Amino acid sequence: MALRTRITELLGIEHPIVQGGMQSVGLAEMASAVSNAGALGMLTALTQPSPDALRDEIERCRSMTDRPFGVNLTVFPTMNSPDYRGYAQAIIDAGIRVVETAGTSAVAELWEMFKAADIRILHKCTSVRHAVSAERKGVDVISIDGFECAGHPGEDDVPGLVLIPAAADQVKIPMLASGGIGDGRGLVAALALGADGVNMGTRFCATVEAPIHDKVKQAILANDERGTNLILRKFHNTARVAKSAVSDEVVRRLAAPESTFQDVAPLVAGAAGRVVLKTGDLEAGVFWASMVQGLIHDVPTCSELVARMVAEAEAIIAARLGRFIGQPVPAAVR
Repeated sequence: MALRTRITELLGIEHPIVQGGMQSVGLAEMASAVSNAGALGMLTALTQPSPDALRDEIERCRSMTDRPFGVNLTVFPTMNSPDYRGYAQAIIDAGIRVVETAGTSAVAELWEMFKAADIRILHKCTSVRHAVSAERKGVDVISIDGFECAGHPGEDDVPGLVLIPAAADQVKIPMLASGGIGDGRGLVAALALGADGVNMGTRFCATVEAPIHDKVKQAILANDERGTNLILRKFHNTARVAKSAVSDEVVRRLAAPESTFQDVAPLVAGAAGRVVLKTGDLEAGVFWASMVQGLIHDVPTCSELVARMVAEAEAIIAARLGRFIGQPVPAAVR
């Protein structure tokens, strides 16, 4: 049995699994390994220091896989904006066929560039209203992020069990489910709730090919489903990060009524997070991780992970769920 969905057909991939774009993680080693496993790997544009560097990274990825891969381009609210149009043009010039976008409403300007180049647009949303708006504006796929996700889960706090079917009730284009998914059970659940595939970040961080220090991977394994902190809530920029001594300190400092962002800026800075991922120094800053840590117990290759997820999903659909159809109802529950 093969899991064929609108996502596999649209993106030309073997399995309905997409690797989310992750800052400092979405390098050629990561994206090519996921794509070679039959899923869709994703480079992260802003991990590269310039559009020209992104062009080079795309070519490096092409040298590692002959299968489809995409590029993530997230528009952040910042005073010193990167050259977003330059990165978008680099993606177009390189002949990339799929992009993942996220961030502020300013991303709509980039959508026009991508649509003119006939590039498939996957847009990440944390609410139904934003998903409907993005569909109306012409994106091709919605990636709906439940409250369990790493990174920025939005401010509505709606978990995937409700958010995914709520979005499926209104969104007509193909949809990926994201947040707290890391095995075949999550894949089947996402399909049952109305999604056409899944988008995973944290689970792919705990793989052999993920370009992050082994101490970070082991920290993900050591954490359980309670092993995250929500930070920056008071600034309406909620972020879910792995629970650590540093993120605990961020929570403690921001609990003071008079606290400001400057009180935690050195701890949550992107540069500090990059040090964590590169060196394994867990006291250097915070790092992203979702509640799915509670379901992660090993560090497989991407090929092993994807194959295992698909096999689990197929077994659940064929065996476990099949048992519930046509069975007599026990007298005790009539």
